[in-house]
Amino acid sequence: MSAPASRPASAPVRVPAGTTAGAAVREAGLPTTGPSAVVVVRDADGKLRDLAWAPDSDAEVEAVAADTDEGRSVIRHSAAHVLAQAVQQVRPEAKLGIGPPITDGFYYDFDVDQPFTPDDLSKLESSMKKIIKAGQRFSRRRFDSHDDARKELADEPYKLELIDIKGAPGEDPGDEIVEVDASGELTIYDNVHAHTGETVWSDLCRGPHVPTTRFIPAFKLMRTAAAYWRGDEKNPQLQRIYGTAWESQEALDAHLQRLAEAERRDHRRLGAELDLFSFPEEIGSGLAVFHPKGGVIRKELEDYSRRRHEEAGYEFVNTPHITKGQLFETSGHLSWYREGMYPGMHLDEELNADGTVRKPGQDYFLKPMNCPMHNLIFRSRGRSYRELPLRMFEFGSVYRYEKSGVVHGLTRVRGMTQDDAHIYCTEEQMQGEIRSLLQFVLDLLSDYGLDDFYLELSTRDPEKSIGSDEAGSARRTRCARRPRLRPGPGARPGRRRLLRPEDQRAGQGRDRAQLADVHHPGRPDAPGPVRARVHRGGRVAPAAGHDPPGAVRLHRAVLRRAHRALRGGLPGVARPGAGRGHPGHRRAGALRRGRARQLKAHGIRVEVDASDDRMQKKIRNHTMQKVPFMVLVGGRDAEAGAVSFRFRDGTQRNGVPVADAVAAVADWIGSRTNTSPTADSFAPAP
Repeated sequence: MSAPASRPASAPVRVPAGTTAGAAVREAGLPTTGPSAVVVVRDADGKLRDLAWAPDSDAEVEAVAADTDEGRSVIRHSAAHVLAQAVQQVRPEAKLGIGPPITDGFYYDFDVDQPFTPDDLSKLESSMKKIIKAGQRFSRRRFDSHDDARKELADEPYKLELIDIKGAPGEDPGDEIVEVDASGELTIYDNVHAHTGETVWSDLCRGPHVPTTRFIPAFKLMRTAAAYWRGDEKNPQLQRIYGTAWESQEALDAHLQRLAEAERRDHRRLGAELDLFSFPEEIGSGLAVFHPKGGVIRKELEDYSRRRHEEAGYEFVNTPHITKGQLFETSGHLSWYREGMYPGMHLDEELNADGTVRKPGQDYFLKPMNCPMHNLIFRSRGRSYRELPLRMFEFGSVYRYEKSGVVHGLTRVRGMTQDDAHIYCTEEQMQGEIRSLLQFVLDLLSDYGLDDFYLELSTRDPEKSIGSDEAGSARRTRCARRPRLRPGPGARPGRRRLLRPEDQRAGQGRDRAQLADVHHPGRPDAPGPVRARVHRGGRVAPAAGHDPPGAVRLHRAVLRRAHRALRGGLPGVARPGAGRGHPGHRRAGALRRGRARQLKAHGIRVEVDASDDRMQKKIRNHTMQKVPFMVLVGGRDAEAGAVSFRFRDGTQRNGVPVADAVAAVADWIGSRTNTSPTADSFAPAP
């Protein structure tokens, strides 16, 4: 379900001084049309350049094709410009915000009097197609001064703000703002008429762009949304249009098909259709209640996770949902994460009769993380090196005050239960523990049917990280031995995120994180000192005048939300009702009760449909409920002491002896297969 893979890099192309990169690309015989057409080049410093770029001295560049990640990003950035041009054609009063490329698409923010409607999107697509067909050329122009830029863009207040950001000393506009950068250069791109050379439209931008609008072969506007300017709720609210653009119509069609498949598997839709969970308004946004069927799924997933953790040597702990604020002051959560926490509750204050305070109160907070409480368990008594590694685990409920605009089904919630684990070990044990827990996580997620991942290695953020550079470098040397790791964002203060596999299935969210965060022993909330280590009969004690060294803490969570398994067909073991019985004969009443008892004796959940509905309606209803095994008892089955199976794909297996049927169902569920059974795959032993 992931996006098309990128093509490998091509051989370097030599660009003579004064010659455009486009001319050198053509001279090298590289494609200039089609999905593999070269759209930009990368210079020796790694900077992407337009094909109109001409170096002052001979240069070697790398051609970037349309069907690469960077090529698609450039196409989408150019498509965002075409969208903005179309909007100002249709609504001349519209003021421009920003329009960056994003994963699988782009967006542009506009300040308009009326929100955009679906009809508006259709009209804008028509205007964009005309602009693309016209083959307008993207021409880069450099401003001589910021004053010149302000004068030309005097009617664009948001662009003027970006220019001011550009001019502010030490101000970094960020990666999302593609209009300006920190290089000291301010540029604008003109859309130039293909025949007359007249500038049709312009936009402040650092580039790069495709040569002409004809290099945008396939696009689609997807939806609209409200968005605060620069993501700050104190700023004006703008209208955002999302779109997608690809190197070919075939690539666009494949992307739309992936989205359709993701929508079909959307856990919010399945939650309602299968009666699994809901979000009652009376409880509050982002706070889910699980219905009986959803409760069965959660229980099965959690029970399996518990068994796997026990096998891996984890010890179970349990912590409260609320704590005094001082704990989160010490851990750093209140200073770095307060906006993501529910407000504190001021409790325990006692007053005298005259209203004066006899005993001051204190703030209590719902916990956003379990980590500080696990540290308290570790520090509750002295620890020996013999106890390490110590692996703690709990299904802990945490509460995070997500903004209402980002709450999304079970993907972004305000209350969730996660299988939180902390491993306390020595520096020397760290590499082996990370390798072990990573394999544990990948195996467990694979059991849940999630097997498409990549790994991230976070870089060190000088402003937020703790500990010395030397210690951080040493830990990276110990842990980052695999070349497949890629740079990632810095972790929160007090921890270093090292490894993170993520599921890449389209539309299913990208936050399925396994964390291996290294907690620095020198923090105030660190695990604490460990008694001298006994090694080969000899005692290794701390040097005189030094405190005992602290343990390193690794943190990780696997099953952070129950929606990970809500993808349509659940494994039989996790389905609310693994089997449904449908009586089709006058003697079926006693028979169905007997068959049900036999299945239940093997731990299989069974429901008997004794309704007055016709058989075809029963089959359809339970197929829609994604029941893996539908057991039918007809006249011949009743006489032969057998049953018939109907499967979700419409196939059927008839006349299976009861004993064989019960054993086959139990074996199938016990195998933890993540696909639905069919007549071909389900073969009871004769």
